[in-house]
Amino acid sequence: MDTRPKVSSLLNRMANYTNLTQGAKEHEEAENITEGKKKPTKTILTAISMSAIATNGVVPAGGSYFMISRALGPEFGGAVGLCFYLGTTFAAAMYILGAIEIFLVYIVPRAAIFRSDDALKEAAAMLNNMRVYGTAFLVLMVLVVFIGVRYVNKFASLFLACVIVSILAIYAGAIKSSFAPPHFPVCMLGNRTLSSRHIDVCSKTKEINNMTVPSKLWRFFCNSSQFFNATCDEYFVHNNVTSIQGIPGLASGIITENLWSNYLPKGEIIEKPSAKSSDVLGSLNHEYVLVDITTSFTLLVGIFFPSVTGIMAGSNRSGDLKDAQKSIPIGTILAILTTSFVYLSNVVLFGACIEGVVLRDKFGDAVKGNLVVGTLSWPSPWVIVIGSFFSTCGAGLQSLTGAPRLLQAIAKDNIIPFLRVFGHSKANGEPTWALLLTAAIAELGILIASLDLVAPILSMFFLMCYLFVNLACALQTLLRTPNWRPRFRYYHWALSFMGMSICLALMFISSWYYAIVAMVIAGMIYKYIEYQGAEKEWGDGIRGLSLSAARFALLRLEEGPPHTKNWRPQLLVLLKLDEDLHVKHPRLLTFASQLKAGKGLTIVGSVIVGNFLENYGEALAAEQTIKHLMEAEKVKGFCQLVVAAKLREGISHLIQSCGLGGMKHNTVVMGWPNGWRQSEDARAWKTFIGTVRVTTAAHLALLVAKNISFFPSNVEQFSEGNIDVWWIVHDGGMLMLLPFLLKQHKVWRKCSIRIFTVAQLEDNSIQMKKDLATFLYHLRIEAEVEVVEMHDSDISAYTYERTLMMEQRSQMLRHMRLSKTERDREAQLVKDRNSMLRLTSIGSDEDEETETYQEKVHMTWTKDKYMASRGQKAKSMEGFQDLLNMRPDQSNVRRMHTAVKLNEVIVNKSHEAKLVLLNMPGPPRNPEGDENYMEFLEVLTEGLERVLLVRGGGSEVITIYS
Repeated sequence: MDTRPKVSSLLNRMANYTNLTQGAKEHEEAENITEGKKKPTKTILTAISMSAIATNGVVPAGGSYFMISRALGPEFGGAVGLCFYLGTTFAAAMYILGAIEIFLVYIVPRAAIFRSDDALKEAAAMLNNMRVYGTAFLVLMVLVVFIGVRYVNKFASLFLACVIVSILAIYAGAIKSSFAPPHFPVCMLGNRTLSSRHIDVCSKTKEINNMTVPSKLWRFFCNSSQFFNATCDEYFVHNNVTSIQGIPGLASGIITENLWSNYLPKGEIIEKPSAKSSDVLGSLNHEYVLVDITTSFTLLVGIFFPSVTGIMAGSNRSGDLKDAQKSIPIGTILAILTTSFVYLSNVVLFGACIEGVVLRDKFGDAVKGNLVVGTLSWPSPWVIVIGSFFSTCGAGLQSLTGAPRLLQAIAKDNIIPFLRVFGHSKANGEPTWALLLTAAIAELGILIASLDLVAPILSMFFLMCYLFVNLACALQTLLRTPNWRPRFRYYHWALSFMGMSICLALMFISSWYYAIVAMVIAGMIYKYIEYQGAEKEWGDGIRGLSLSAARFALLRLEEGPPHTKNWRPQLLVLLKLDEDLHVKHPRLLTFASQLKAGKGLTIVGSVIVGNFLENYGEALAAEQTIKHLMEAEKVKGFCQLVVAAKLREGISHLIQSCGLGGMKHNTVVMGWPNGWRQSEDARAWKTFIGTVRVTTAAHLALLVAKNISFFPSNVEQFSEGNIDVWWIVHDGGMLMLLPFLLKQHKVWRKCSIRIFTVAQLEDNSIQMKKDLATFLYHLRIEAEVEVVEMHDSDISAYTYERTLMMEQRSQMLRHMRLSKTERDREAQLVKDRNSMLRLTSIGSDEDEETETYQEKVHMTWTKDKYMASRGQKAKSMEGFQDLLNMRPDQSNVRRMHTAVKLNEVIVNKSHEAKLVLLNMPGPPRNPEGDENYMEFLEVLTEGLERVLLVRGGGSEVITIYS
């Protein structure tokens, strides 16, 4: 029965979709009120990118995290989301500290708990007061947020009204200053600004009872309180004390003096450039107003930037919005336009109304600690004080509301396991546990108590979030993914890229070391999520980018075959499955991982015999089994399963069709059919030889591992030993390259390479060894070279016996129908006569299909033979190749003799080797000789623990050139 939903029911569910958390019935339309409080970035570019992403489908809880994670994947989303969460949480601490500073300095100074008459200890006492009151304010705000978002929205209305009144008061005061500026004197000595905190009058002398007496200012600059015999500071003597208007007003023209930047180092005296001053230095007196910190554009950006990070305030609460797709773009962009106008107009008005020395006086020392903006405003400074206080409280509440929801969204996605507990919430949807963690982290920021220390790292986290929002929008636009259909149309990838570049530049302009710290934190979170295996498929842009990059790379690879210098074995590993769909020889995968060391292409293939329609489920189960085994053996590659009616056909399909474009395998790896002599079914070893023939026809290299169960696992490491290479014919360099690649893995790293070659009677063994050593030197391969001489000898009785056994058995199996008992008896006879032949291996002849390759095959012993072998087959190959030409009886005897003699030499030299590599010729022309082919190779490799038979693909794979 078809259980798929009807179209009508599907549309009904989509139309009634809500992103509100269950039980959150108290969310109100008042959400949009808070949008007007959000602050702009330096540019509106991030808002444009965010609007495009927000309107590209439903945005549930999580806001910016949801946008980034669904566009760039769980790793980027989790890393940037957590950093943004920390930034928002510390921003709450910063806003609370700002509110406490206003409260203690301008509203109720007497409420300070810690006091100090010592000016040096006064700052420390202030920090302690901020810690105590900040903690109390944090507890109150957390309680408000805990009760519910409805009350936060009610407070938001009050806070917004106070902010609007404060802004209007500044504009009114600026206009009033053009015709009636407020009385706001600043005392100057020459062009230097004096602190008014400890002086009684702005003069060197004062009148008391009609008598002129020195003022307090005199005593600070002179060593005596008397006019006579007093030694005074040289600058004090030559310059007059004057009083200037701190707020000259809009019509004063002071804007021309404040128009250009003037950054000063720490400890520099704040001076008025246009004031008259004698050209004397004088001493540095503590009654001057000094620069408290070395200022620069980058520093000021870092301190100021957190005040404009409210761009994400609406998106952080996307889960509480009725229509996030509509509210986020409209609210964010209008808020940015509004606040941008307010910020820029205030900057212009301050520069046009207020003296530069007052603007640079951070702590108000020159104006007795009075609030400059409050003095400028109309009708009362208290409008600004109260407005600023409620503004910072409101911003803190917004941060404490948005940050827990952001953390809850991350926790619910379960990409960071230990955060799972913070995904729980109350019945009304409030993230209780996330709120508690947010409060604890905010408390750490309050204990720091210094705004200047907290602000720069906040800037890094926010800028990183904005950077990835822009990146997500640009990536989705450039990839043109079918699902990228935002309702917001006023975006372009170039604008997003520009916003991303500006964010990155601001990070390093503000503070390069804080930028690096933020990136390291994000990188650690990224790698942790990647390590934990965030198995989330969200259709993110990184996957789309990977597909585009893969397509581009594949098209490039298709342009031509790889150069010899770039050749590496791209493996197709053929695995055999048992009846339970388990891999029979997992060590074959282990060997592949050791050979590849994570580099290049590895395809693991297998065949299930049957009908695809009936065996599809088995194929999926087998594929999962192989993938788990690949993961366990640390094989980085792909799995390919084929369902075919016949095993040989399935293997042929794998060899022909695996890979894509230029990313195809060039080497086939397979195991030897163990126990082929004792098997009642000849299909196993016939399938093996058929695979060899298909590989040869496809001009692919072939690696056959014999005794694969004895090969080392990845946890076994040889502390010593040899990898022996028996170089009989030239195969394009495969025998030279393979041991070098194996030694890159830790299992084989401490093994030494030994290369053996066989000399005939007419060869010069000494010259052969020199030539081979020179060849290896040019190949940059360190190996010990040895030339083995094989002399003609009489054919032994053992050789005749082995040949006769082989031929008689073949004839019997070919012309008679043996009963099972007789087959078992014959198999046992062969086993008893040769107890060492327990496993099977391959050796073969050249066939007609490989004639082209034969022209390249040559003995490698001398340079002369290399040239001579290109026109004809080398005579010295006759012994080895004739071994495999299945001709008359006497010919078989001769080949068996060569196999026995060569095996004796190999076993004598390499019986203790950790691995032996041998040339593997192709299969015989006549299929009737297949069984003899198997027998000869069995004789050739008997008595060796681990053998790798190697057959080249017909091309050079190693070169002496750089």
